[in-house]
Amino acid sequence: MHIILVSNRLATAKTFVVTPRFVASALVMLFVLMFSVSAALSWLSVQFRLPFLEDWVLTVHRSETKRSETYMRDNLDALATKLGLMQAQLLRLDSLSERVSSLAGIKPQDRPLDLRAGGQGGPLLLAQPSSPAELDLVVDRLARHLDHRADTLTALESQLLDEKIRRALLPTITPIEGNYIGSGFGWRVDPIAGSGAMHEGIDFAAEEGTPVIAAAGGVVVGAERHPQYGNLIEIDHGNDFTTRYAHLSKMLIKEGQIVRRGQKIALSGNTGRSTGPHLHFEVRFNGVAQNPARFLKQGEQFAHIPQRRK
Repeated sequence: MHIILVSNRLATAKTFVVTPRFVASALVMLFVLMFSVSAALSWLSVQFRLPFLEDWVLTVHRSETKRSETYMRDNLDALATKLGLMQAQLLRLDSLSERVSSLAGIKPQDRPLDLRAGGQGGPLLLAQPSSPAELDLVVDRLARHLDHRADTLTALESQLLDEKIRRALLPTITPIEGNYIGSGFGWRVDPIAGSGAMHEGIDFAAEEGTPVIAAAGGVVVGAERHPQYGNLIEIDHGNDFTTRYAHLSKMLIKEGQIVRRGQKIALSGNTGRSTGPHLHFEVRFNGVAQNPARFLKQGEQFAHIPQRRK
């Protein structure tokens, strides 16, 4: 920038060049001058106890302090309101976790520890932090609560997943189409020997060649010919549960194969010790025969089977 000065007393005009360095130097000098004047006034007020200077300095200081306190209080109030809302949401989350665990069928003794402590309640009275230090304490406490709640929900999710897997591995679907039962579980008159005998499964009446499906997922531990069961498939579902499918006309899986729930594994038939086409189905726990009706009630359409006793 060029500045030209023209005066009646001067024969020629004078030119000044304003450079950025000149502007910066001028601003620095102005700042130093203002600081020096302020320091001088403060020194004079302290040394000579000038009332008007002391009042002026105190007024400025009070004004700045009040402005800072107002700004801080507004921020604290806004943060306290948000904290109150978060605390209310956490209470609802706690209640939801307890309801979900109840609906999932998790017993009270199996729930995470913080869901066994009993209910809590009362009117919502939000405490307003009075200082940044107190606000930090509230935020830290809330963060710990959130971490604990995340751990609790993770444990609950794990339990629900375990329960889902356990139920998926239980034989709860009917292994053959139709629900007509030729013979139920329990004591009966043996159709071949004519004497009382224990029937350890359920006989589903079906035409030869009717598809047979796995009542649950598992590993095939047996797929062979048996002198009494005929063509027999045995599946291990874990947790000491196994199922047997007997008198088959054709086996579609092999020993060692993994099968999924509802997978077609065989065709019904009339092999082994049998009086006609049907499917003999057993459920065993630790090798002991169980009434399949207890498990199939949760599956597809299933006819009620009264136990027959001698």
